[in-house]
Amino acid sequence: MIRLLTMLLLLATATTAVRADSHLVDFSLPDVNGQEHRLSEHRGKWVVINFWATWCGPCMVEIPELMRFHERHKDDDAIVIGVNFEEIETPDLVKFIAEMDINYLVVRAGDTPVLPFEPLKGLPSTFFVDPDGEYVASHVGPVTGEAIEDFLARESLAAQ
Repeated sequence: MIRLLTMLLLLATATTAVRADSHLVDFSLPDVNGQEHRLSEHRGKWVVINFWATWCGPCMVEIPELMRFHERHKDDDAIVIGVNFEEIETPDLVKFIAEMDINYLVVRAGDTPVLPFEPLKGLPSTFFVDPDGEYVASHVGPVTGEAIEDFLARESLAAQ
């Protein structure tokens, strides 16, 4: 158990850049009401895609961070999309979202892998898609709003 926790902590500190291999990505996943949402609907903004589950302790720690980040940026330059990555009954997920007061879009992973993001290396897993729709980086483990903002600031400087 300690070995697993140590491995998870090591993975939690790794953000992997993929810009050299980046390419346009898109997917369509349903929300808890069954309405389909396409990633490409959000072109023009950074999209922070976070795979999570209700049973994942580190996911619970980062949800408030993601909510604060989303609230600060949703009207301007970035949004968060949460991808629930578990088999859970819809009413239970709806209840969880309401109890946590999650303010960003939550969609459900289906039976088909969401490429190029899957297979996942662990939960939570966060992926960054730039305003042009290119997948540019990933992070395994919990993230903070500050870390996301730092990453986006570095990417903005690099693009200039």
